[in-house]
Amino acid sequence: MTIPAGLRRTVLRAQRDTGFLAAGVLPHLALVPVWAWAAATTARTGNWLFTVSMSAALVLLGTPVLTAVQRARHRALIGVDVPRLTPTAPEQWTWASTARWLAATRPWRKIGYHLLLGPLLAVLELLVLAVAAACLAGVIAYAWSCALPTAIRQDWFGYLTQLPAYTAAGLLLLCALPWTARAVARAEARLALGLLGPSRAQRLQERVDQLAVSRTDLIEAVDAERRRIERDLHDGTQQRLVSLAVNLGLAIATRPDLPSDAREVIARAHLEAKEAIAELNDLVRGLHPAVLEDRGLDAALSGLAARTPLPVRLRVNLEERVAPNVESVAYFVISEALTNATKHANAMRAEVIVRQVGEVLRVRVTDDGLGGADAAAGTGLTGLAKRVGSLDGAFHISSPVGGPTTITAELPCAR
Repeated sequence: MTIPAGLRRTVLRAQRDTGFLAAGVLPHLALVPVWAWAAATTARTGNWLFTVSMSAALVLLGTPVLTAVQRARHRALIGVDVPRLTPTAPEQWTWASTARWLAATRPWRKIGYHLLLGPLLAVLELLVLAVAAACLAGVIAYAWSCALPTAIRQDWFGYLTQLPAYTAAGLLLLCALPWTARAVARAEARLALGLLGPSRAQRLQERVDQLAVSRTDLIEAVDAERRRIERDLHDGTQQRLVSLAVNLGLAIATRPDLPSDAREVIARAHLEAKEAIAELNDLVRGLHPAVLEDRGLDAALSGLAARTPLPVRLRVNLEERVAPNVESVAYFVISEALTNATKHANAMRAEVIVRQVGEVLRVRVTDDGLGGADAAAGTGLTGLAKRVGSLDGAFHISSPVGGPTTITAELPCAR
């Protein structure tokens, strides 16, 4: 006979949860002898100071061990991982730092869990185990009663009247056991997570730290991939285009006997190859110019200002080189702002100011163009804002109709 999959899962879950509850009785009752001894000794001798100090020392010594046991029990039997509290120890122990460290470790919650809540949970676990024992006894009542003599069976149980009632009650309890054990196990898991693990605020802070690290790793991976693409373009595609342009130029210069139509086609291809090289150079410089990596933001912006068709007043004041991803975002913002000022704003001049104030890199680009730029209109300014936001920076734009347009970005540059 094949057991249905649903029934098999229910039986296995009931077995797991009941075993979990059975394994928790002794750890939950571990500190009961301590305060029972303290109460009995105090009542007998009246020396409450000694008993309180001794019991407190035993509780403090036993709490870490019991916490480790409970973590292992939850993880091994029901798959619930109760995170450890690992606050950073202060560099200098003072009263304030000690108080903060104790607040982070929350020892009073662990003590309350093992000393006060543990016995109550043990009573609840024993009740569930008693129900499990009763339901099993009722279900097999007929089987174990058959081993008794008939006279004793009829005198004790009423063979025809009481045994069916025992069996029916056992079946009802057996049907309710999986859900009862599951509910108690879930309640214990929630209490352990709340009292033995980190608080909700600490879990959120750890999650924020993990996301910040993941985002930094992602940005660095994207930056490395971009540099690889730039290197492949420069060393592969760009060199092939240069070779093609050189060969076409040599064909025009060394073959004067070519027909005029062929010469015209070759000349047109030569011109297009040179234009493709120029566009590729602009693309590579837009991705990440080599001078930015070699000599820093100041040198890269000087080259950018020299290539811009309109006059650019550049002022750069940096205490030291900032992180490469910050340099890349700052260069991208300034490059796009100058490109927009040249192509769309019909500006006559522009000003770029870059300065480092503490741990913030401030970038400001101003032009005297037509204005009217709107970052919320879905233009390239939206991409700039997202690029700045990827580093937790701030992006602002002021562009009234008629100008001037001022783009400001503040980038955290702490390494």
